[in-house]
Amino acid sequence: MEIPVLNLANDPPVIPHPTYKVGVRRKTRQVLIGGVPVGGSSPISVQTMTKTKTSDVDATVGQIVAAADAGCDIVRVTVNDKEAAEAMNEIVRRSPVPIVADIHFNHIFALKSIRAGVAKVRLNPGNIGNRERIHEVLSAAKDKGIPIRIGVNSGSLEEDILNKHGYPTAEALYESAMRHVGICDELGFKDVIISVKSTDVRLMIEAYRLVAERTDIPLHLGVTEAGTTKIGTIKSSVGIGTLLAEGIGDTIRVSLTDEPVKEVEVGKEILRSLGLASRNVELIACPTCGRLEVDLFAIMAELERRLEGVKKPVKIAVLGCVVNGPGEASEADIGIAAGKGVGILYRKGEVVRRVKESEIVDVIVDEVRNFQPENNN
Repeated sequence: MEIPVLNLANDPPVIPHPTYKVGVRRKTRQVLIGGVPVGGSSPISVQTMTKTKTSDVDATVGQIVAAADAGCDIVRVTVNDKEAAEAMNEIVRRSPVPIVADIHFNHIFALKSIRAGVAKVRLNPGNIGNRERIHEVLSAAKDKGIPIRIGVNSGSLEEDILNKHGYPTAEALYESAMRHVGICDELGFKDVIISVKSTDVRLMIEAYRLVAERTDIPLHLGVTEAGTTKIGTIKSSVGIGTLLAEGIGDTIRVSLTDEPVKEVEVGKEILRSLGLASRNVELIACPTCGRLEVDLFAIMAELERRLEGVKKPVKIAVLGCVVNGPGEASEADIGIAAGKGVGILYRKGEVVRRVKESEIVDVIVDEVRNFQPENNN
């Protein structure tokens, strides 16, 4: 399918990107973040960032562990002051997943983080300083064998690039990223990942398309400062999901004004919706209307509560009327087509038995407990 080129209002024309095919992954070089491969043919990883004061080691490690339990692959930690830099040794030691040091303004904190054993350093080219400071960080990272993410944001572009383009554009983001890729190339440093984020979803999409078209560098996808959980989830799903559907993207981070676990949950669900990650429990329910004949709201709320944390890849459909219910329920691993206080239980498309409305939750929980996923090996 051909994806139309997005052109932001008042932008000069952009160079058209190639025609991407849904499901065809862009070929990139591969880098290792700790033990997590990014790029190449490796699975798309999910990242988050801690929201604690980094100097509070116990609180920071607590968020890292919770994120890891939710399925996070990589966690980024801000290193924004002396106390945060000093805490990195202990945080790295106690973390169950690779840690990325997030650096702004002070390259000394990057050097201290590298010595502490972080798995990657994220630098914002627009505020890290001169070429010599960047060289110093790159040399230290190269000696330790850790990658660098060149993290470009539309809100912190270098002054000369901003003056050249007039305002943040896709070309401006691309130019900023490639300027610093060039510095890496000077040192023979190839373990690079790029992000070109913006709060504007259209700008973010077009900037990533340019980098994808013109390089083989792995891409970290994200909509920066996406917002509260509701709005941020929508913006991230549109931006990240559009690119992933085009085969663009190697690791993702959903930015929300919420706990890291919530970011991980949304990120995992974006991947699952595109068939890019194995699914755990998937709950499907009808949107409800005047035909509803059971208390579907209460049933689904209770199912979400009781099935939270279950890791089995099982699809559950609960439908509240007889119009679409039988068809939808029969397509799920476990299904209920309900009406007038009773439900028909389906298992792998076969009718099993009738159950009372009051029994639906217990019956589904029992079915999940006994469910055996198919072995596709």
